Amino acid sequence: MIREMLPTDGPRVLDIYNMGLESRNATFETTVPLWSDWDKNHLKHSRFVWDADGVVIGWVALSPVSARVMYQGVVEVSIYLDTSCVQKGIGSLLMNHVIQSSENHGIWTLYSSVFPENEGTLKLHDKFNFRCIGYREKIAKLDGVWRDTLLLERRSSVVGKD
Repeated sequence: MIREMLPTDGPRVLDIYNMGLESRNATFETTVPLWSDWDKNHLKHSRFVWDADGVVIGWVALSPVSARVMYQGVVEVSIYLDTSCVQKGIGSLLMNHVIQSSENHGIWTLYSSVFPENEGTLKLHDKFNFRCIGYREKIAKLDGVWRDTLLLERRSSVVGKD
């Protein structure tokens, strides 16, 4: 079931994030942050976990893309699943939930930067009408290898229509 993320979920959220780091297809980051840093860098609202009988097996959260007030409705989506729990529909349920929550909080644009090789994440974003707005060639190195990213965006059909 989906529930709000609690501070006590921090260790498990970071464990799952580490699984993404280890895949080398989820992020350029190579070390797991301290919970206090993770917490500071994500919005306080729209943080959810998938709880399977007391065990967190997936999470989704939003990060501001800028501190500038005019971009307060533009956020980056982070969604991670325990690697043993992919392709079971949990990512879709979490994404749907965070989209609804983000709109309830006045967010008009969800953004994501994805490695082109991360086919599962690309399919998930496509399912929720994210569109490719850019391609960054050799934007950064991971383990000494230049990597590209696709920039994905989802505009709210509810917020920002005025």
